[in-house]
Amino acid sequence: MIDPPRLGLAALEALIRACCQRQGASPAVSEALTAATLAAECRGLPALGCAHLLDYLDGFRQGRIDPVAEPVLSRPAPTLIHSDARRGIAQLGFDRAFEDLCTTASGFGLGLFAQREAFTCGELGYYTRRLARRGLVALAFTNGPPLLAPQGTGQALYSTNPLAFAAQAADGRLLAIDQACSATAFVNLLRAAEGDAPIPEGWALDAAGQPTRNARDAVHGTLLAFGGARGANIALLVEVMAAGLTGANWSLDAGDFQQGSRSPGAGLLVVAIAPRLLDDRFPSRLGEQLTRLAEQGVHLPGITRPLERPTEVELPVELYDRLRGLA
Repeated sequence: MIDPPRLGLAALEALIRACCQRQGASPAVSEALTAATLAAECRGLPALGCAHLLDYLDGFRQGRIDPVAEPVLSRPAPTLIHSDARRGIAQLGFDRAFEDLCTTASGFGLGLFAQREAFTCGELGYYTRRLARRGLVALAFTNGPPLLAPQGTGQALYSTNPLAFAAQAADGRLLAIDQACSATAFVNLLRAAEGDAPIPEGWALDAAGQPTRNARDAVHGTLLAFGGARGANIALLVEVMAAGLTGANWSLDAGDFQQGSRSPGAGLLVVAIAPRLLDDRFPSRLGEQLTRLAEQGVHLPGITRPLERPTEVELPVELYDRLRGLA
């Protein structure tokens, strides 16, 4: 058996960037996508890291993503930044607006970034964590192609519609919540199907609208919302925030992110709040509350410190070989 390769972060970064450039991505697109992919791998989220990078690379080749698109930014109001991604990746528009968004939120107390016409945004927590590291409290909403069936129908009407939140305590601990409205992320379903692994009950329906534990049948069917109608309600809320407010495609109108040449035209809405303008003790109070909850045995999602970053990342052999071939 061949041991999975372990790559230092510099080597992995170079591999990801080479893959992007080989598929025709501009330097700016390559840098933005490389940073996001590397961040997911370092967070221990391989399904949203190099494995998901393959979806982007295929999108470049097939035309679902414009590999050289430069987002067009506008300021419709003092606290609002609007981005038209022009069928490009979602990360670049956010990168272009990031410093302005931080400055706006810090000055006005609130800043809002709204983007349309993008490919799916990858790891949503990537956006909120970056703002939290700048002392802001952040919320994010996004949508994509229809993958989730609300209660009462076997038809996919919403995307997995994740939402994310992040805030940093005074001692550097970062509280980060990033979850889909579906019972699981679609990328997890894809990976289970590739390995022919069974999935838990309540994750999905097959093409006939029947509950299934077969991942391959589920890929051709639809995901279910967590918590039944309550999860579906949150998915609708995210849909309105991510697609309605930004002018992006509703999930029902979005292109498939896995095949064809049509962009999903997805939306991304990010809200940044300056907590110190409301309570200058917020970072300390948050840290104290996190400690109290931890002492009570509460699981605190995403708690990390600034210096927590691996020196190496292990990739599955098959994935590593595919990336090397694409690079």
